[in-house]
Amino acid sequence: MSCSHNSRTGGFAVALAGGIGLGGGLDFIMGTKDYLDTLFSLAGRVAVVIGGTGELCGAMAEGLAGAGAEVVLVGRNEEKAKARLARIAALGGKGWFHAADGTDRAQLRALLEAVLQRSGRVDVVVNGAGVNSATPFLEIPEEEFDRIVQVNLKGVFLGCQVFGQYLIGCGQGGSIINVGSMSGVVPLSRVFTYSATKAAVHNLSMNLAREWAPKKVRVNVLVPGFFPAEQNRKVLTPDRVASIMGHTPMKRFGEARELIGATLLLAGGAGSFITGAELMVDGGYHAMTI
Repeated sequence: MSCSHNSRTGGFAVALAGGIGLGGGLDFIMGTKDYLDTLFSLAGRVAVVIGGTGELCGAMAEGLAGAGAEVVLVGRNEEKAKARLARIAALGGKGWFHAADGTDRAQLRALLEAVLQRSGRVDVVVNGAGVNSATPFLEIPEEEFDRIVQVNLKGVFLGCQVFGQYLIGCGQGGSIINVGSMSGVVPLSRVFTYSATKAAVHNLSMNLAREWAPKKVRVNVLVPGFFPAEQNRKVLTPDRVASIMGHTPMKRFGEARELIGATLLLAGGAGSFITGAELMVDGGYHAMTI
C-alpha cells in the first residue's frame, strides 16, 4: 500500500507554508485575503465519504468539495451518486463514485486501493452510513437488531480500522469524522437499536481519538440533531415532530447544508487541535431541559 502523496496541492500549499496541517498547529495569516483559506481550504486533499449517497453525508461531501477537496462518494446507489456529483461539478468541485458495502472489510480495502490509485492519497474520512427502525423493543427481531448493528457500528469500526491504518502508516496525519446522533448522547424513544449503536460509535470515536492523537490522526463525532432524512422519515409522526419542536429551542428541523460548517471545521486545519469531540449541530436540542 503506497503512502506517496501526489503533487496536486493547489492552493493548500499556501496554508502548509504557513504552518497549517491536518495534524499540526496554525500560523494565522492576518489581514490578507488568504485568511479563510488558511483556516478551511482543503485544496489538494482527498476526502472519502462513506454513506455519501445519502442526504446528510451527501451535503457534507458537497461542502468538502466546495472547500477544494476531491471527494469520493461511497455507497451502493450509483444514481443518487450521479445526482450529487452533478451538483458538485456545477459548483466547480471534483469527485467520483465508488460502489462498496461499508460492512465488508475486503470491499473497504479495495476502496482504499482504488482511491490511492486514482487520487493518490487520503486525508479525510467520513463514516456516515446508517439505518434505523422504530420497532417497539419487545418486538425487535434478532435479524433487525443484527442488521442495524452491522451497518451503524461495524461499518464505523471497519472504516476506522482500514483507513486509520493507512493514515497512521503514512505518518502525515488526517481527520476521521464519524457521524453520531443525539440518541448517542441522550436516550431517545422508539429507536432502541439505533440509539445503542450510535452510543457505541461515540464511545469508539473517543477511544480512538485518545489512541491516535500522538500519531496526528484526529477522530471526532459530528452529531446532527433532527434533520429529516431517509432513515428517520418513517418515525417522524405528527406527535413526535411536536415533541421534537418542543425540545428544540430554534423550533425547526435542521437543513442538510447546515452540517457543512462543522464538517469543514473538523476536516481541516482550523480544527487541528480538536480531537475526541462530539460536535453537536442540533438547534440547541442538547441544551434543553425544562
